[in-house]
Formats: sequence, C-alpha cells, structure tokens
Amino acid sequence: MESCQFCHVSATNGFNIIWEDGSFVAFRDRRPASEHHIQLIPKRHIESVKTLQKQDAELVRTMKSIGDKLLDDLGLPPSMRIMGFHIPPFNSVNHLHLHVQGLPYNGLRRAKYHMSSGFGPFHKGFGWFIGAEQAARSLESGRSIGVFPC
Repeated sequence: MESCQFCHVSATNGFNIIWEDGSFVAFRDRRPASEHHIQLIPKRHIESVKTLQKQDAELVRTMKSIGDKLLDDLGLPPSMRIMGFHIPPFNSVNHLHLHVQGLPYNGLRRAKYHMSSGFGPFHKGFGWFIGAEQAARSLESGRSIGVFPC
C-alpha cells in the first residue's frame, strides 16, 4: 500500500528504529505518551486491529511477546507496562501498530490508552483502546474487535 507511512518505516524516512527482524519492526513514537513509548508493527500491511480474525490471535501474542522483550531490555517491571491497540476510527495510522509503553504517562495522555475491563462473556468493555491480551482472547473466542464490548 503506497500511501501507508508505516509500510515505509526506515531510518532514512525519519523513524527511530530500535528493533527489527524479518517480520516486525519497532520504533520510538514521535509524540510519546510515556517515557518509553514504542510502536511495534508487522512489516506486512494489515489495516487495523478491526480487520484481525481468529487465526490472527497468534500474531497478536507474538507482538505482545516482542513488546515484553523490548520492555525487559529497558528494565521495566510487568506492573509498569501497557500494550494495546487503538480501535478505528480512534487510530491515527491505518496500519496495525501495537503501542508498547513503559509507565508512567506524561501528563493527561493516559486517557488515550484506557483499557476497559470485560464483563460476562466479553473480554473488553466499551472503549477505543484494547490491550494486547484482551485482543488475543477476543480473537481466540471468534469475536471481532470493535469499540463495543467484544
């Protein structure tokens, strides 16, 4: 997809890349919401978290695992981590990207990354941000991801 800025992530294009393998690339967020705010993307274009299906649960788990490794390398304990996806139309780039964050948040930025808890059969309540683990469980259950409970 030619117009997707995340399909062209490179140091040459102004991205501060901190990790990369054959399938994924991680770079520092240009407007960090926390001291450690990393974007982790698949190199293959995937529109958004809303387009993921049941078979993509493993992709989400792999992304979370990479995010945990990046935060481990920074010495951040699990209690100081947030990892998740904004749900369209509340996203800024139409390419799947996992926000990998080490807390605390800068100022009032926390509101952008609120994860609503699930209830009953739902893994997530109403909200525009879904945690990586919530997303994987929702997909494994055969649910699609959206702003409403899933």
